[in-house]
Amino acid sequence: MRVVDIHVHVQPWEQLLAPVAEVLRERRSDRDLVERCIRDPQAFAALLDAQGIARVGLINYPAQDLMGFDERTNDFVAAYRDSLPDRIVAFGGMHPRLVQDPRREMRRLLHELKLDGIKVHPPHQLVRANAYTEGLEALRVLYAECEAARVPVMIHTGTSVFPGARGKYGDPIDADDVAVDFPELRIILAHAGRPLWMETTVHLARRHPHVYLDLSGIPPKSLLEYLPKLESLAGKCLFGTDWPSPGVRSIKENVDAVLGLPLSENAKKQILSGTADLLFPPR
Repeated sequence: MRVVDIHVHVQPWEQLLAPVAEVLRERRSDRDLVERCIRDPQAFAALLDAQGIARVGLINYPAQDLMGFDERTNDFVAAYRDSLPDRIVAFGGMHPRLVQDPRREMRRLLHELKLDGIKVHPPHQLVRANAYTEGLEALRVLYAECEAARVPVMIHTGTSVFPGARGKYGDPIDADDVAVDFPELRIILAHAGRPLWMETTVHLARRHPHVYLDLSGIPPKSLLEYLPKLESLAGKCLFGTDWPSPGVRSIKENVDAVLGLPLSENAKKQILSGTADLLFPPR
C-alpha cells in the first residue's frame, strides 16, 4: 500500500540549542543514522526505500529562542526537497514574533523557495495560532499569503517534550478562528491535539471543510483510543510518525501498526496516502 509520512523531522541539527540537542541525541540509539540522513539526502532516500515509504513531509520552522532553528532552516528544507523532488514535501516557516518584514519573508518562502507547506508551532514559537486577532499582524500575513498561494498550513496542536515549550499555546480551539477568517486555507492540525485536545480537533475537522488531522505523535496501536471514529474521519486524516522524535523507532513499524487496525482497506488507503496526495499532489 502506498505510504506518505507527512510529518518527519529531518532538520539542520547543527542549529539546535544544547538542551534540545540533548533530548534528541540522548534518546536515540540510531542517532548516527539520523545525522547521516540529515547530511545526505540519498542516504535518507535509501532508508525510505528500505521501509517502503513513497514520500515524506519534512517539517522545518524557525524557533530561534526555544529550539535554535532560524530562518536558514527554510533554505535547508528547500534544497533538500530539490535534491529529491519526487520524495519530499517541504515545510518551512516564519517566526511571527521575531520576523522583521513578514510579507517579504512569506513571499520568499512561497515564491522563491517554493515551499510546499508552512508550519506554525505555537508551543515552540510561544504564540497562539490566532494571535493576529490580538494585533500580531505577522501571523495574519502568514495565513493570508498561504491562502492566496493555495499552500497548506500545518499548526502544531497538543503538548511538547522540549525544554521551554509552553503547552497552553497548543490548544487547537485557536485554529477555529483561523479556519473562519481564512476559509479557503488548507489547515492541518498536527498530532490531532494529543494528548489533551483530541475531541476539539475532531470537532474542527468536521466543522470546517478545509481542516485536516495529522496523526503523528500518536502511537498507532492507540489511534482508535484517541480517535474512536477514525473510520469516518479517514478522508480528513494524514499518516505521520514524527520520526526521529523520541519514542518513534521507525516509520515502517508505525505503518505496520496502522495496517493492523480494525479499519476498512479504503480508510487505510486514505490515511496512509490518499489525503496527503490530495493536499500535496505528487510531482
